Amino acid sequence: MSDEYVLEMRQICKRFGGTLALDNVDFAVSKGEVHALIGENGAGKSTLIKILSGIYSADSGTIAVDGETVEIHSPQDAQRLGIATVHQELNLAPDLTVAENVYLGRLPTKRGSIIDWSALKNEAELAFEQLGVADQIDPMAPVRSLSISKQQLVEIAKAFSAGARLIIMDEPTSSLPESEVQHLFDVVRTLNRKGVSFIYISHRLEEVLAITDSMTVLRDGRLVGSCKTAETSYDDIVRMMVGRELTERFPKREPSIGETVLEVEGLSDAGRFRDISFQVRAGEILGISGLMGSGRTELAQAIFGVVPPEEGSIRLNGKELNVRCAEDGIEVGIYLVPEDRKRHGLVQTMSVRSNTVLSILSRLSGAFGVVDKNKEEQVVTKAVRDFNVKTASIDHNVSSLSGGNQQKVVFAKAVCSGPKVLILDEPTRGVDVGAKAEIYKLVQDFASSGGAVVFISSEMPEILGMCDRILVMSEGRIVGEFAGSEATQEEILKCALAK
Repeated sequence: MSDEYVLEMRQICKRFGGTLALDNVDFAVSKGEVHALIGENGAGKSTLIKILSGIYSADSGTIAVDGETVEIHSPQDAQRLGIATVHQELNLAPDLTVAENVYLGRLPTKRGSIIDWSALKNEAELAFEQLGVADQIDPMAPVRSLSISKQQLVEIAKAFSAGARLIIMDEPTSSLPESEVQHLFDVVRTLNRKGVSFIYISHRLEEVLAITDSMTVLRDGRLVGSCKTAETSYDDIVRMMVGRELTERFPKREPSIGETVLEVEGLSDAGRFRDISFQVRAGEILGISGLMGSGRTELAQAIFGVVPPEEGSIRLNGKELNVRCAEDGIEVGIYLVPEDRKRHGLVQTMSVRSNTVLSILSRLSGAFGVVDKNKEEQVVTKAVRDFNVKTASIDHNVSSLSGGNQQKVVFAKAVCSGPKVLILDEPTRGVDVGAKAEIYKLVQDFASSGGAVVFISSEMPEILGMCDRILVMSEGRIVGEFAGSEATQEEILKCALAK
């Protein structure tokens, strides 16, 4: 083992029952570098990181920190070795203050067990000063009051103040708007200059190319290779990840735009959005862009009926609707694929079969409400085939699937309901590059069949690559409209930031 590395993992193997999750994987991070760990869902990234974090134990292989062989059997072992993880789903106590969260479990005290609030505040201020963000975060504010991006900084401050020399960041920008990604990068670079190394896990390959020094690619539990980021292109990464060429990142299509399907006029809801009007036509993919908090998700929920608007009208094929709940939306031909598939798109304790038909059970039931199992099996089998869902059985629990395959089950459930309008809110969040290409094709196929699509995304490349027309929202209002073929990232962001 070499002391030039802050971390070395050699010949790591991990098996779950009959599945070999990691097959003799080598992974090393040099001191003072930002190292990407990338691969499709199911490639073995999470398993490797959980071994490093002390959640799992490897079946075989060795781990060394600063050239010394170590044993990691618990998260406490990892913490003692200076290894910290900032998870995609932040692990904070929302009702405690920022400072309490940063020093949770090691609060400064005086006269025995009394919390020294003055010392706590001062130490937290120093931690944020080290990150270069002391002017942005009040240490005594409750975490609940902070934006997601600032909560993430609290997690990083917690790791750094505890002496972490290697910080693992798992999909750190999945919930951040484009405008705040660069801010996070600045913090990473600040700590990097102070000697902290990073493992950076992301499906957003543009970010990997922008922030990392080196990368390691896994596929099917095996090491594909490691390389310097500066010597690698986007296409090289994709080829390593999926084992094949993806010739078109966004599949080419010739849109055939028909009559207006969905009309929204004067839609308002106090505190969420106001005076929203637009149309979507058959065969059209209408993009909605904007920063987090711009009202995009709230608008989608209102059209679908999750939270009905206070004012305005919604018409489908010229007929005014009175959609007061999600069931109403599905019944009239509108379906929302939500941004959080785990909480709102799927029932994690149910099977692929049950999730796929959840929205059409009444159509599969007889006179006494009994589901026709033959019909159900035909529908689910066809959907799994059509949407290329990789599952050993339709009766397997949906939580056992990779993120990309879970998202395809959400799409299958949506399309099985026979919608005329498909509203997609962050449809590729947390999905690998191979599954993204499949989802893009599914969306385009739906539009080509005459469906109308509302495509909401924080990822600018897919907004520009997928949409025929783009609306920009800011502070609950539509502030701009662009033809998809003419829009640029700079113009859209400038519009979104305008007051």
